[in-house]
Amino acid sequence: MHEWMKLDDTYVAHTYARFPVELVSGEGSVFLGADGKHYIDLGSGIGVTAFGTGDPVWKQSVVDQLNRLQHTSNLYYTEPCARLAQLLCEKTGMKKVFFGNSGAEANECAIKVARKYAAEKKGAAYSAIVTLENSFHGRTLTTLAATGQEHYHELYQPLTPGFVHAKANDPEDLRAKVLQQPTAAIMVECIQGEGGVIPMTKEFLQSAEALARELDIPLIVDEVQTGNGRTGTLYAYMQYGIQPDIVSTAKGLGGGLPIGACLLGQRVQDVLTPGDHGSTYGGNPVCCAGAVSVLERLDDAFLSEVQRKGQLIRDTLTGAPGVEQITGLGMMVGIKTAKPAKNVVLACMEKGVLCLTAKDRVRLLPALNIPEETLLEALEILKQACAENN
Repeated sequence: MHEWMKLDDTYVAHTYARFPVELVSGEGSVFLGADGKHYIDLGSGIGVTAFGTGDPVWKQSVVDQLNRLQHTSNLYYTEPCARLAQLLCEKTGMKKVFFGNSGAEANECAIKVARKYAAEKKGAAYSAIVTLENSFHGRTLTTLAATGQEHYHELYQPLTPGFVHAKANDPEDLRAKVLQQPTAAIMVECIQGEGGVIPMTKEFLQSAEALARELDIPLIVDEVQTGNGRTGTLYAYMQYGIQPDIVSTAKGLGGGLPIGACLLGQRVQDVLTPGDHGSTYGGNPVCCAGAVSVLERLDDAFLSEVQRKGQLIRDTLTGAPGVEQITGLGMMVGIKTAKPAKNVVLACMEKGVLCLTAKDRVRLLPALNIPEETLLEALEILKQACAENN
C-alpha cells in the first residue's frame, strides 16, 4: 500500500470503500495513477468535472478570480455570483437563485422554500413533502428523510419528520399520497441516479406537474446529477415538457469546485427574505467563476454533441455479450450486466478504465467533452469486462 493510502486509512474517517488506486494527475478524460498506469475516466468525479480534468478554460477562469478575490461574505456583492445567477435564470426562465455548497444544501433550500410558501398561503399544517420511492436527495438528516430508500434511514433515526414516499412512475399513487395529508410540495428526480439510473416517464412527470398546479403546491425537480448538460439538455426536465417551480442543481455546475444552486420560479421567487436562509460559502466568487465558465459553454451545439455521444454509447453497448439493459438519457447511462456490476467495474479498472456503480448497474458519467476515440477505446474495454467470465 502506497504511503498516502496508509495515511488516509489511518486518519480519514472510513466512510468510503475506496478502490485501491491513487490518482496523482490528469488531463481531460485520462488520469495518471501512482502506479504509473493511465486510466480513462468514465465517472467524472460522479458527474462533476463536466469538461474533464484540468480544462484550460475553466482553470483560467478560476485562477483569474483567485488573483482578484477568493472570498467575501454575502454581506457584499461580487460579479461572479451575480453573473452566474443571471445565466441560470436566463437559460431556464427561473427568477431567483440561492447558492450553497452542494446538492444536499440546494435540496435543503428547496424544502425550506416549499414549506415557507405553504405555511404562508395555507397554514403551518401544510408541511409534508411527497418524494418518490428509490429516490436520493442527499445525506443531511433532512435530505435523507426525503430520500425514498429505507437502508439510508436505518442508522440515523429519528429523521426529520414530514416526508412521504410515493411509488415512482405511478400517477395514481402519487395523487393518493399527496391528498393523504396537508402537503407542501412534490419533489422528484427526472432520472433516479443513485437509484440505478431509472428514468421517470413523461406521463408521470406531467401528471405530477398538473397535480401541483391543481393544489397550488410547488413542484421541486432535483437536478443535482441530471443537470448542467448531463442528459443532453441543460436540465433534464426540459425533455419532459414540464416547468418546475423549484430546481436544485450542483455537481457538474462547478466543474470540480463545490457549489450548489436552488433556482426559484415565479410563484416562489420572493418567499425568502433577509435572514430566512444563508450560507457562509454560498456564492463564493471562485466557485462561481468556475461555474460561469462551464455554463457559458453549454450551448445548443455542445448539447447536441452530448446527445450524439450518449447515443454512441448506447449503440456500442446494445446487444454486447453480458449487457442486459441500458437506461438513462444523454451521457448519464446505467447498464444492467449479467455478472455483478462491481465485478465489471473492477475488471475495467484492471484494464485502465474507471467506471461507477448505481444499485445493481454499472453507471457511466463521462466528461461531456470526452474525445470520441477515447470514449470508444473505453467502451471496448467495458464490453470485454462484461463478456468475461467471473
